[in-house]
Amino acid sequence: MPDHPEAGPLSGSGEVPDDVDAVTHAVLTASRLLVAVAARSLAAVEGRVTLPQFRLLVVLSTHRDAKLVELAERLGVNPSTAMRMLDRLIAAGLAEREINPENRRETVLRVTPDGCRLVADVTAGRRREIVAIVERLAPQQRTVLVEALTAFTEAGGEVLPPEVYPHGWT
Repeated sequence: MPDHPEAGPLSGSGEVPDDVDAVTHAVLTASRLLVAVAARSLAAVEGRVTLPQFRLLVVLSTHRDAKLVELAERLGVNPSTAMRMLDRLIAAGLAEREINPENRRETVLRVTPDGCRLVADVTAGRRREIVAIVERLAPQQRTVLVEALTAFTEAGGEVLPPEVYPHGWT
């Protein structure tokens, strides 16, 4: 690979990882770090929710008043699996279901205030750990990382709520 100075902030070697295998390897390596951060953040609420249940709460808090089929699609599970997870969260007081006042044949699902607090607390723990890691990067590396991760997230179809973009980035 040719040497590209603008690639230095991420690769450290000055080479642009332009093939799918190199990028895939870098993403898998980074994902191990992020999974470890996620696991540590969930340890604070151990016994209250599992990782899949937390993911459901995050999806519900991002897509307010969801329907079961939509929720299952966003989670990549079948509706019966989503309903079992949701039933446990409802029993724990973290989610709720109610009849849609605009269409009484539909049930809408949402996170309760307690569920919102749990998502906020876990997210705050993750944020603290990620901030500590990001602070070790040079400013130019941070800029490149934001661009790369935003493109990666969009390519994967993940919807980012506006509040995740600091300083008005969109």
